[in-house]
Amino acid sequence: MAVDPSSLHLVLGDEELLVERAVRAAVRDAREADPTAESRRVKVSELTGSELDEMLSPSLFSEGRVVALEAAQEANKEIVEAILSHAGQPADGVVLVVVHSGGGRAKQAKEMPKALRDLGARVTECPKITKPAKREAFVREEVSNAGGRIDAAGVSALIESVGSDLRELAAAASQLVADTDGRIDETAVRRYHQGRAEVSGFAVAEKAVTGDRAGSLEALRWALRIGVPQVLIADALADTVRTIGRVAAAGRTDTYRLAGELSLPEWKVRKALSQARGWNSSSVAEAMRAVATVNAEVKGQAADADYALERTVLRLVGLQGR
Repeated sequence: MAVDPSSLHLVLGDEELLVERAVRAAVRDAREADPTAESRRVKVSELTGSELDEMLSPSLFSEGRVVALEAAQEANKEIVEAILSHAGQPADGVVLVVVHSGGGRAKQAKEMPKALRDLGARVTECPKITKPAKREAFVREEVSNAGGRIDAAGVSALIESVGSDLRELAAAASQLVADTDGRIDETAVRRYHQGRAEVSGFAVAEKAVTGDRAGSLEALRWALRIGVPQVLIADALADTVRTIGRVAAAGRTDTYRLAGELSLPEWKVRKALSQARGWNSSSVAEAMRAVATVNAEVKGQAADADYALERTVLRLVGLQGR
């Protein structure tokens, strides 16, 4: 028999921000019904069967309780059986939230999500966001939830400036809405996140691969002066060269189709197509060797990592248009 879904929640996936939000939402919903409900969170690997029984048993004083069991995929057979037993016959006033990554070594733990679904659990899917399109959709939704609107160029600029971490993207989206009239475009993102591109090292790489000698050296010296790790700059150089090579080798100019084929965001494909002018297979191959060398140098092989980066930047500038 299915249980009341408000008393049994399955938070399924391993995207930390989404998992955290789902658990908070379950606690909030429980406290709307019972403002005095106590909340407890514990990893299943830290529990014994008797401790779990105690946590999920009815309170002598009829006090509400929300119990969130984290990392349920690590549960042993005994704990899995105990969880499912309580889930099938929940105690009055007790809300059970099972947080499960979707995996698991033990067969019983791996099969737990299906069993909880069959019991009627309210399921919140929190899969890792890895595809560019889903990350862009996440940004749009965050801005919308904060009461703003953002165009496609603004989404691309925000991800480029902030990175792929969902927590940082969520915080940036909320802050942008608060600091503007709610209508966000690329100009607004650049204005409020000035310097983040330099911090990521991509400003250095972008100027180098377009042959801008003075601009790339200025960007490099600024990045080093404000403390950007040499490893991040080297990574940005490698990523930019590698993307140019992939896009150029594809031999197509349909950015939408190319983005799908290469699993890259459309804005990155457009930028790489523009940067690829002046590059050929020979110069890209040399550039790949140069960035591979500097990557090793900044990790300890070079006596002067700053000089190694400057030499590589000048090498990329020289290869562009050759």
